[in-house]
Amino acid sequence: MHERSSVAELVTSLRADLNRYSPGGKLPSSRALVERFRVSPVTVSRAIAQLAAEGLVVTRPGSGAFRAHPRVAPPAPGDTSWQEVSLSGDGGPEVVPRTVDASGVLVTLAAPPPGVIEFNGGYLHSSLQPERALSAALARAGRRPGAWGRPPTDGLPDLRSWFAREIGPAVSGADVLITAGGQSALATALRALAPPGAPVLVESPTYPGMLAAARATGLRPVPVPMDADGVRPELLADAFRATGARVLVTQPLFQNPTGATLAPARRPEILAIARAAGAFVIEDDFARRLVHDDAGPLPAPLA
Repeated sequence: MHERSSVAELVTSLRADLNRYSPGGKLPSSRALVERFRVSPVTVSRAIAQLAAEGLVVTRPGSGAFRAHPRVAPPAPGDTSWQEVSLSGDGGPEVVPRTVDASGVLVTLAAPPPGVIEFNGGYLHSSLQPERALSAALARAGRRPGAWGRPPTDGLPDLRSWFAREIGPAVSGADVLITAGGQSALATALRALAPPGAPVLVESPTYPGMLAAARATGLRPVPVPMDADGVRPELLADAFRATGARVLVTQPLFQNPTGATLAPARRPEILAIARAAGAFVIEDDFARRLVHDDAGPLPAPLA
């Protein structure tokens, strides 16, 4: 058996056996595990290391491996003050914007502890996924002619036209590109519109994945504060003047994480400010099809 698969199987078996031991209880010795599971000492060592990395096991040199005590849940952060930064004291020409510290983005990429269901990633728990319906749909799609051929780089024409119709009459299928997902779309747009090291204006607070995409493309996120009606136009204009930025990323509909929707009066104002600065606007319209039935009429995309 391949070493990697052996380690994975042993980790699964040991993880299931942990409930047999009280917190702090000692696990069988490496020699006992080698004999019981008929694997190599290296496989046992790697499996124990994996469980230790997950926080399920504690190893003590010379003593062996022990079941870890349950982790104490950290207090819920619920505070976005790390992003709530001000561009300046009075918005004058001496404005010197600060950059956003994106170090916390890595926390959201870590796997949750066993038994924890995260809400921040947007992925359904396995118990809520319609696996049977999805499997049937994939099976039907896989039997269609051309399903296993290489699709056009810019996306299937029919799909591009569908998105264009949904965006509005000013957009045609030729204006649409299909990507592998939202993060891919953000990164592609940022790479196309700004060189590495350039500033990019972002809402504050903003979607952590936006910061990750900006950092991955070598850009420097500069925060623009928001209020209940969305990004503040006067501070946006100040930020464009102070930084020379040529890109603004905004979520004008149900902004993440505030949930704010850009006020109708501000929508043309934001576009006019960006146009005056010679800047591009990247509209992250991620939530348009996630609304409840009672949400009422939605504003049209900025595009």
